[in-house]
Amino acid sequence: MPVSPAKDFLAGGFGGMCLVGAGHPLDTIKVRLQTQPIPKPGEQLLYKGTWDCALKTVRNEGFFGLYKGMAAPLIGVTPMFAVCFLGFGIGKKLQQTSPDQKLTAVQLFNAGMLSGVFTTAIMTPGERIKCLLQVQAAGTGPQVYKGPLDVVKVLYKEGGIRSIYKGTCATLLRDVPASGMYFMTYEWLKNVLSPPGKEGELSPVRTLVAGGTAGMFNWLVAIGPDVLKSRLQTAPEGKYPNGIRSVFVDIMRTEGPRALFKGVAPVMIRAFPANAACFLGYEVAIKFLNYIAPNL
Repeated sequence: MPVSPAKDFLAGGFGGMCLVGAGHPLDTIKVRLQTQPIPKPGEQLLYKGTWDCALKTVRNEGFFGLYKGMAAPLIGVTPMFAVCFLGFGIGKKLQQTSPDQKLTAVQLFNAGMLSGVFTTAIMTPGERIKCLLQVQAAGTGPQVYKGPLDVVKVLYKEGGIRSIYKGTCATLLRDVPASGMYFMTYEWLKNVLSPPGKEGELSPVRTLVAGGTAGMFNWLVAIGPDVLKSRLQTAPEGKYPNGIRSVFVDIMRTEGPRALFKGVAPVMIRAFPANAACFLGYEVAIKFLNYIAPNL
């Protein structure tokens, strides 16, 4: 089937909704682990690990405490993933010399990186809002926000659009290479797992395997930059004067390289089911669109 950016846009939005529904609780745990304060001498860490964070969150805030901050990504996820898959579709189309040309792994990686650029304008403010709400709910940040819209109002009052988009370079550093790995891995596995003579056609179970694995490879690339982004976006104004460079220097000086992998356990636990759900939703939507609008 020839590449259709329009179908990628619509199906990507649906896939993104599936991803958020499946993965937000572990995303909350990830952010709380990444941004918990460094204990003073004689004090213990607020959270000892993934399971401890989950238990304390549920005990103190109830089960739905794991879904704190979900409104922002859910509202933004449809256009964000729609634009993500649109960018990937455009990236593939730009490299094709004919509609049915098969792309190499490098070309798929390039197309995936373009999708990461496309999503930054939507991803950055959504991530900033989500992280601030997640940290506030954990009791490690100032209790000043009533919800996503209130976060936007407060940030705009403090520093205008620039404050809302704090962490843009960090988001690009994370998402451009990670998106390249994400889509390249999925397309490669899609071909590897296809039955003989049915290249690219996967059963729902194999789609879940390919999508979940792609998500894990995505986060292998993204986890370090994601820690830097989370720290920067939840820090008080002025703490990191040189942006992500200041965050990196501070982490290396006070915590060492291992701190760049904080939250890796919930990330990897979340990555498989969340991205499996995303790609399954995407493939179901694509088949539906091909059925009702074959020439779109």
